[in-house]
Amino acid sequence: MSPIIPIILAGGTGSRLWPLSRESFPKQYLNLLDRDEYTLLQQTYRRIANLESITKPIIICNEEHRFVVGDQMKKINIDPLEIILEPSGRNTAPAITIAALKASEYFKKKGMDPTLIILSSDHQVERKEEFLETIRASIPEAEKGNLVIFGVKPTHPATGYGYIKSKSEFRKNELIPIQVEKFLEKPDQEKAKLLFKNKKYLWNSGIFVFKASIILEEIKKFSPKIKINCQECLSKSSTDLDFLRLEKNTFEKCSNTSIDIAVFEKTSKAFVLPLDCGWNDIGSWDAIWKIAPKDSNGNFIKGKIITKNSKNCYLRSEKRLLATIGIRDLAIIETSDAILISNMAENQKVKDIVNILKRKDIFEGLNHQRIYRPWGHYETIVEDKNWKVKLISVKAGEKLSLQKHQHRSEHWVVVKGEAVVEIDEKEFLLYENQSCYIPKESKHRLSNLMKSSLSIIEVQCGNYLGEDDIERFKDNYGRTNKS
Repeated sequence: MSPIIPIILAGGTGSRLWPLSRESFPKQYLNLLDRDEYTLLQQTYRRIANLESITKPIIICNEEHRFVVGDQMKKINIDPLEIILEPSGRNTAPAITIAALKASEYFKKKGMDPTLIILSSDHQVERKEEFLETIRASIPEAEKGNLVIFGVKPTHPATGYGYIKSKSEFRKNELIPIQVEKFLEKPDQEKAKLLFKNKKYLWNSGIFVFKASIILEEIKKFSPKIKINCQECLSKSSTDLDFLRLEKNTFEKCSNTSIDIAVFEKTSKAFVLPLDCGWNDIGSWDAIWKIAPKDSNGNFIKGKIITKNSKNCYLRSEKRLLATIGIRDLAIIETSDAILISNMAENQKVKDIVNILKRKDIFEGLNHQRIYRPWGHYETIVEDKNWKVKLISVKAGEKLSLQKHQHRSEHWVVVKGEAVVEIDEKEFLLYENQSCYIPKESKHRLSNLMKSSLSIIEVQCGNYLGEDDIERFKDNYGRTNKS
C-alpha cells in the first residue's frame, strides 16, 4: 500500500463560535468539549495516528498561528512533514493543491504516488474505529484513480451543511462507494426536510481521500489557473525556521474557491462513501450542546454558574459568576471581555455579529484579551489613552526578542519566577517583587532561563501603545516587525 498522508486544514476562523473562538485564536486550537486534554487540532491527528501506512501530517494554517500549531504538535510528539503558512485564506482548493504538490514532490524521490486524506482540524468523531474503517474502505476506490468524499448520514434536516446526492441508495451497513450525482449548497428548512427523507442525500463532511497524482490531474483539467498559480507560488516560497511560508502575491492570485466547486462538482470521478461514526463539525454552539454532557434539565454547564428553572441551555462562564432564571433554549457564553446570549435556533447567525464587529473595527471581534506568542502569552488588564497594564507569561527556557520602542517606556515587575533582563547591553536578574524601568528607545530583552513559567506585570506609558511599535534586533523565532 502506498503511504497515506494526512492533510490537515487548520486555516479557519471559527467565527460562529465567537466569543470563545476568534481570529486571533480560533476553535481548532481550543479544547471545546473538555473530555480530555487535547485540542481539536491534536485530536484530528490522534484519531488516525494508528491507521496502516499513515505518515506524519502536512498541516496548512494561517501564518499568525504557526507557533501555536508547532507547539500543539510538539505536545503530542509529532513532527509534521510540513507546516505550510497561508498569507491569507483562499478556501480549500488552493490549500489542497499546494499540499498535493508538496506531497508528490516529497514522495516522488521514493518512486511513490501517495494517497492523501484531507481532514478539517475542527471535527469531532465519537466512534474512532468506525471512522478508521470508513477510511480503509475508501482506499481501494482511490487506488482505482477515483476521488472519494465522505458523506455523513443525516440525523436531522440540517440547514448548516451542504448535501451530496449519490446515484443510488446505499445498502444498510455496506461501505461501498457510489458515484456522486450532484452537490447541493446549504438548504433552507423546507428543502432540508425533503432531503432528509431521501436516502440518496448525505451531509457533505469535507473529508476526502484520493491519490495525489489524480487530484492534481483533475485540478489541471477543471481549474488550471489554480494549479499554475500554486506551482509558481511554491517556486517562490521560502523556508522560515520549521515552516514553509507561501509567497503572498502568487498565492493570492488563486481564486477563493472550495475543492468541491473547483473539481468535485465537475469531475466524473467523484464517489461518495457513507460515514456513520458520530461525526460533528462543531460549527455552532447548538452543535456543541447536542453532543455535550448535560444535567437532568438538559443544560450543559461549565464554570461558576447558578441556574433556576432553566432548561436545554448551553451555559459557559470563563471567569465571572453567571446566574440564570426561567430561561429555555439559550446559549450563553461569558469570557473576560465579551458575552454572547443567543437563541439556540439562531446560533448560525453568530457569524453575522462577528462581521458587524469587524466592520465597526471593534477589537473583540477578532482578538482575544489573551494574545499568544511563541514565547508564551500576554493579557491586557486595563488601559487608557496613554498607558496600558499587561500580564506577561514567558514559558520555561524562552525569551522575547531584543527590541526597542520609539513611543513608549515600560516598567516590569516580576510577580512569579526569575527574570533575566537586558537593557542597553546591561544584563541583570530580577526576582519576585522586584522591578525595573525601560526608557523609551532603549534596547531591551526579557528571558526566562528557569524550568517553570515567568510572570511579570508590564506598565506601558507613552503617546502611542500599538503592538507595531517594535523594532527588532535579535529574535529566536525569525520574526521581523510583528510581536
